[in-house]
Amino acid sequence: MADNLRFDGRVVVVTGAGGGLGKSHSLFFGSRGASVVVNDLGGSHTGEGASSRAADLVVDEIRAAGGKAVANYDSVLDGDKIIETAMKAFGRVDIVINNAGILKDVSFARMTDQQWDAIFSVHVDGAYKVTKAAWPIFRKQKFGRVINTTSAAGIYGNFGQANYSAAKLALVGFTRTLALEGKKDNIHCNVIAPIAASRMTETVLPPDMLASLKPDMVTPLVAYLCHEETTENGSLFEVGAGYVGKLRWERTGGHGFPIDQKLLPEQIAEKWDKITDFEDGRATHPDSTTESMESIISNFENISKSDTEAARPNVISEDGKVNVEAAKALTFPSESFSYTERDVILYNLGIGAKRTDLHLVYENSEAFTAVPTFGVIPSFAAMNGVPFGEILPSFNPMMLLHGEQYLEIIRPFPANAKLTSTPYVVDILDKGKGCVATIGVKTTDEEGNDICVNEFTMFIRGAGNFGGKKEGIDRGAATAANNLPNRKPDHVVTEKTGEDQAALYRLSGDWNPLHIDPEMAAVGGFEIPILHGLCSFGIAGKHIFNAYCNNDPNSFKNIKVRFAKTVNPGETLETSMWREGDKVLFQVRAIERDAIVISNAAVELQGEASKSSKPKL
Repeated sequence: MADNLRFDGRVVVVTGAGGGLGKSHSLFFGSRGASVVVNDLGGSHTGEGASSRAADLVVDEIRAAGGKAVANYDSVLDGDKIIETAMKAFGRVDIVINNAGILKDVSFARMTDQQWDAIFSVHVDGAYKVTKAAWPIFRKQKFGRVINTTSAAGIYGNFGQANYSAAKLALVGFTRTLALEGKKDNIHCNVIAPIAASRMTETVLPPDMLASLKPDMVTPLVAYLCHEETTENGSLFEVGAGYVGKLRWERTGGHGFPIDQKLLPEQIAEKWDKITDFEDGRATHPDSTTESMESIISNFENISKSDTEAARPNVISEDGKVNVEAAKALTFPSESFSYTERDVILYNLGIGAKRTDLHLVYENSEAFTAVPTFGVIPSFAAMNGVPFGEILPSFNPMMLLHGEQYLEIIRPFPANAKLTSTPYVVDILDKGKGCVATIGVKTTDEEGNDICVNEFTMFIRGAGNFGGKKEGIDRGAATAANNLPNRKPDHVVTEKTGEDQAALYRLSGDWNPLHIDPEMAAVGGFEIPILHGLCSFGIAGKHIFNAYCNNDPNSFKNIKVRFAKTVNPGETLETSMWREGDKVLFQVRAIERDAIVISNAAVELQGEASKSSKPKL
């Protein structure tokens, strides 16, 4: 097999490299073209003493084989000095392998503070200090690899090693967080739990076992994880004696108790078998804080049923099958929504209206109107009342993606009104790994006149395989594919969104903290709070309203979009439009990322606007 995974031009820092695993790592990287900083304090396995001999011997061996290496004798607590050695000798650092460690085994009852602190100092603080010193270098060069070294004792616990176990497990959390933070800069961090002959293991393992646990059976995994072509990030591996395996977390399906009732320990005892059952087919493998919250957040809707609710037909059977027709027959509470000119202006401003757009921001303008996409606003309260947990199997709000939106305008919105919105199930489709649920909301005025109809189409991951149909019926404009013609667009409008766009838009009633709270955005996997999809929807609708409807709400019949990607506040949106008969097909692109954020979209025109083919420039 060819030695095609090489490290020519790379600089590797290995701590605790005077023997065992660290020595094996250093020799291997040196043989594959890397320049190596061999760090070792030269002490015993319990942390006593110091000597330069161990590191020097490894350096000599690398050089004798034609490689490049320098020694460093600093404590890992002086991580900046170790990294400084690499920079002075080789001018860069690409890979950090935190391997240094000591043991101070003693039962917890007899453990002293010094024995506890010494272990954390070397294993945790040392890994922090060395990695911290290298981190800005990694970020600047947009490349870095970090390997941390945990232990089976840290993962599973081991008698007499409370200090060592705690420190080693800390390195797992440290690694996974670094992996998240470093990903955008091409910094990958992984953690290994090796078993190999070393200065530490030779005191606890018999000689015949040590003979089979050669360090050079661990190093190849480390090398693979550090290579520039390897994408693995944030993972934990057990390795030794030729075995390599990846570990993951597993959680039982558990049991959800109603959140509106007092929870007692006796109830926990009653459900203990279910809470602890890994074999009932409901176990999951969470891999992030977002996934860890899914079961908890999904229980937010677990409220004791009233007599009326209890009388509803069961949509979900005990075996997880969904009766879609029964779901369609359900009735849900209506919600009222009152608004004034102020709310119309606030919405128009939220989708980018300027002070010069008097017809959108000045209530005394003769042409004052709401942009027709205002029609989504009255539906929010009604959507909040839909009990998704009763109509979707394994529903989890953290797994919900707003995929498409359809809005039909039946009557233009008056400057102020009191409206009533009623939700209903349009369809639920089984897509295997998830389901597609479409919820309709009909909005009427005080006289009972229909004002608009919304259809929210959502993809819910993990809620599929319930025995339902995969494809729905054709519902005209609401399900139209809206494929773009093969020609240049007839009209293009660009608009730069504001950094505060989401903060302003949410005041119209879309209060999801994902769009304002950085911590909630991070839980959702976003670097910053993202713009509401329905805000982008409104901006695009405004562009078409201005261009093809001459700002006449009677000309705007309906709009349908697919949300392709998220938008960050401050990005520039480009709406490209193609006139095809009564329709204006369009797509929206985030220019800075060259990313299509709204696709398969169209506005259907009516009245005078449907007769004119040219946009207003």
